[in-house]
Parts: sequence; structure tokens; C-alpha cells
Amino acid sequence: MDDEPVTPAGRLFLQPEMNQIINCAIGFENPIDIEAIKEELSNSLMVKHPRFCSILVRNKKGREYWKKTHVNLDDHIIIHSINCDYHTNKEEKINDFLANFAISSQLSIEKPLWEVHVISELNCVILRIHHALGDGISLMTLFLASCKKLHDNEDYRGNDNNNVEKKKIGKNKFSGFLGILMMIWYTIVFVLGFIGRVLWVRDKKTVVSGGDGVELWPRAVATAKFSLEDMKMVKRAIPNATINDVLFGVISSGISRYLIVQSSHEGLQEELKMTGLAMVNLRKQPGLQEMEKMMKNNSGTRWGNRFGMMLLPIYCHIENEDPLNYVKRAKKMIDQKKQSLEAHFSYAIGNLVMSLFGPKIASMLNHRIVCNTTFTISNILGPSEELTYARNPVTFIRPTSSSLAHAITMHMVSYAGNCNMQILVAKDIIPDSQFLAKCFEDALLEMKNNVAKVID
Repeated sequence: MDDEPVTPAGRLFLQPEMNQIINCAIGFENPIDIEAIKEELSNSLMVKHPRFCSILVRNKKGREYWKKTHVNLDDHIIIHSINCDYHTNKEEKINDFLANFAISSQLSIEKPLWEVHVISELNCVILRIHHALGDGISLMTLFLASCKKLHDNEDYRGNDNNNVEKKKIGKNKFSGFLGILMMIWYTIVFVLGFIGRVLWVRDKKTVVSGGDGVELWPRAVATAKFSLEDMKMVKRAIPNATINDVLFGVISSGISRYLIVQSSHEGLQEELKMTGLAMVNLRKQPGLQEMEKMMKNNSGTRWGNRFGMMLLPIYCHIENEDPLNYVKRAKKMIDQKKQSLEAHFSYAIGNLVMSLFGPKIASMLNHRIVCNTTFTISNILGPSEELTYARNPVTFIRPTSSSLAHAITMHMVSYAGNCNMQILVAKDIIPDSQFLAKCFEDALLEMKNNVAKVID
């Protein structure tokens, strides 16, 4: 088998400024059987996947390729031993591991770019997978292909919630000549805004702003926990709203709460606008994919990094207002974004810059976009049913990533009726990550209570 060139997106994630490793904590109900983990891995699609059984090599010109190699599981399974007693806060310990991984050593290129870190005392495994191997949708689909449903022991094959999201997206698309005009208009407006972000436009400096070099600062991780049913309750109160609309409303409200407490209020006398950088799945089918289809090169759901970027503004207020206004404002903004080709443009222009100028220039431009915005957000719709891996029930799935120049990076995944949002922060800018997580949780509870009062 010939060496396979690394894709343009993969090359971008290998550059020093954008070097990204996905660190995903997976919790288990029972103590971890390391031999069972090894057995499951040895028979899984993961170690047979071309990306997971290849090492990264560079030719004389510096061009990266994937070269097939033998996988020795003992090189990839790393066992940690920690002191843990009855008083230990296991969640904080897991988040400490994730925070350290966000700025710690890179994965060795002497072996395929992934590791499994086992922390038996915490009933937790942390998967470290380089972003060059694939995006969140690809990697989540691959992991779930190795899982079984908890209650009937069948292989997990997909998520029925994908169909719901697909219908809602379809309803938001205009049809006919007017729809084409709106798509052209919004695409022009948002693409010009995107180019402006690359060149000179940047968010106003606040107490949560990052910047060049912040990616090297010490990190902390906190978990904001939401009930998916609570988010759906708020969603139903606003016609045609989606979970993403609710999520962005929660983020707007939560950051407003944080700023009111942490700042001197000087930036909140008037409406304060911040911009988030969101990752958007560009595959035809939203949400999790079918593994078999992802492995076909001619498939619209193919494996790899198939996502674009969107600039999503949020608005923070000092005044107490109807909490649902945050969601309504977020919905209006996201609906306009859906009618544009901004995410597709960002993906296409990234490939073009990579082809014409190489990965260093592409990485520099991406780094500028991060420096000129305030936070990163991603949201993956996970499985609605409880699963097992290596015959051990999975209790949570909580991904985060290597640090960026942002002071706040958020990754949310839903699993079995719950949503966990991992909040990665620069400790010197946001000293109390737990308080920020509580601001988000309280924002959703306030929205839910407001809806409940209307219903009563």
C-alpha cells in the first residue's frame, strides 16, 4: 500500500500554532478491567482504521504522509496510578488531567497519533487522538461503533435524533427565487465579515479575552451539566427553535452573569458584543454518521475533517431581562447563518490557501481568527441510549482539546438524556472556572423556570 498524503485540514492541525489533540474523558460505572480494554481494542475498528495504524512521515520537501505500520497496543495504553480516597472529588481529578493534557506533551510521531490513558481509581479512560486523524464527528462515530447498547447488548448503529435535526434544518431553508437571493445576500455579508476578522476586525477587550500567546498559559477545566429535557423544554417555548439556539442563548446569558460579577461593569453599561468561533459539520447528514458510509471515499459523509467555521456573535447585558430573549436573539442570528454558505466558504478558502501558500500561511490566518474572537464552541449530538464498552456501562463522554489563543473553549456532547459541556479556560484570565460553569447552569435553569411559569 502506497503512503497516503495527509489532507489539507490534517496538515493545518499539525502546525505549531494550530496543533490540536482531542482529549476525551470517558467515564465507566464499574472498575476498569485493563485486559478487557486491550481485548476490545485489538478487535475493534479503531486499530484497523487506516489512520490509526499509520505513522506520520515527512518527505524531503516537508510534505506529510501516512505510512502503514504495525500497532503495538502496549505502546498506546498508558496506565496512571493516583492517590484516591473517600474524600477525593473524582470529577475535579479528571478535569485536572484534561487541563494538563491541554498544554502538555505532544503525541509521539514514532507511533500512530493516539493514546488511551487509563485511570482506574477514577473509573475513567482518556482518549488522546490527534485532530489530523479526523474531526469530532468522525472520532465519535468510530468510538461508538465499538460500543453496545446497555439494555439489549446490540451493537450501537446510530442515533434517531439525527432525523429530528435534519427535519428542523430543512424547515429553515427558504425555497425558490427569494431563498436564492437571501442565500446570496447573507453569504456576501458573512463572508466579508469573515475576511475582516482575518485582517483587522477584533472583539473589544474584556476580562474573558485571550490573545496571541494565551494558548501557552496554564489551563483549568470545569464541567457544566445540563438536562437535555430542560433544553428541549426551553426550545419548545420558542417556535422552530433548536438545541443550538438554546445553547447559544445559555452561553450569552451565562457570560453576561460572569461579566457582571467579575468586571467593574464598565464594559456592560451598554450591550456588549462578543464573537464565538463555531465548528460546523459539512456532511450532508447532520450528527453522528454510519461508519460503513464514512469509509467510502465517494461518500458525502466521508471520514476526516469535514467542518467549516462560523462566526457567531453573542450579546451580553447588565440589565435583568426576560431570559428567553437570549435564545430568541440567538435563534435569529443562527437562522441567518444557516441561510448562508459561510461555513462552506471557510472550508473552501482554507483548502485554497493551503494549496497556494502552504500550511504555515494557512495556520497563521487561522491563528489570527482565533486571536480576533473571544471563544470557541462545538456541539456534538451524542447517543440517546446508554452504552457499554468492554462490557462496562459508560456514564459520560466529555471531550476537550489542546488549548487555543482563546481564554474560553467549550465542547458539549449529549449522552443518554444529559449534556455535559467541558469548559477549558486560561486560569490567569478566568481564575474560577467552576463559577463560570455555574453561570451557564443557572442560565438554563432560569430559562426553564420562566417557561414553567408561563405554562402554569
